[in-house]
Amino acid sequence: MRAWVTGVRRALRESYVDPVPRDHTETDEAFRRRRVIVAVALVLGAVLLGFSLAVRPGDVVFYPLTLLVASVWTVGGLLSGRLHLGYLPVRGTLRRPALNGLLTGLTAGLVFIVGSLVVRTLPPLHREVEHVLAHARYGSLGLVAVVTLLNGVAEEIFFRGGLYAAVGRRHAVVVSTFVYALATVATFNPMLIFAAFTLGAVLALQRRASGGILAPVITHLTWSTMMLFLLPPLFG
Repeated sequence: MRAWVTGVRRALRESYVDPVPRDHTETDEAFRRRRVIVAVALVLGAVLLGFSLAVRPGDVVFYPLTLLVASVWTVGGLLSGRLHLGYLPVRGTLRRPALNGLLTGLTAGLVFIVGSLVVRTLPPLHREVEHVLAHARYGSLGLVAVVTLLNGVAEEIFFRGGLYAAVGRRHAVVVSTFVYALATVATFNPMLIFAAFTLGAVLALQRRASGGILAPVITHLTWSTMMLFLLPPLFG
């Protein structure tokens, strides 16, 4: 039993706490360039995000606006500088953290689903969640799923990719999480801000431990899929 507990603790530390060895050093010029590009993309993306979620549910304008947001995050992240997929230690070797991303996404999704059982009993919070889910209810679920998943990948390219690297070596987890949550303030939806802050913290820890964006991308996609298809019935 003690050996099992020790193994779980080690796995958690390797997945979310202890950084894997890496050398992602940039020149001062490249670092300054990254910061400028990230700052511009952040302002533009946050404004467009606010506009996209202010669109009336069912309005076809929602889809191109949301794709435009994803484009800003993607281009901003890729133009900012080199990005890495990352590794995590598995049985003494370094491997791509795909399984870690999947398991983390499933766990985060289950936690949010359990929390939603409480949220739906509180009318003010219930209304805020319904406002987000309305696009899936009144629009094309297939199109909503596509733009949601594309935005999930785009956000990781930018926030755990370009932005995280632009923060520097100190306090990158805290700063990137705070900025990620701050970007959703433009939506004026407290539930989205809360989700961005809590999920963003987990994603940033994955980014620090693995040194790349692969684990956060898979976690984000898994979590988004669960929210999109499992939350609406709970709030129906």
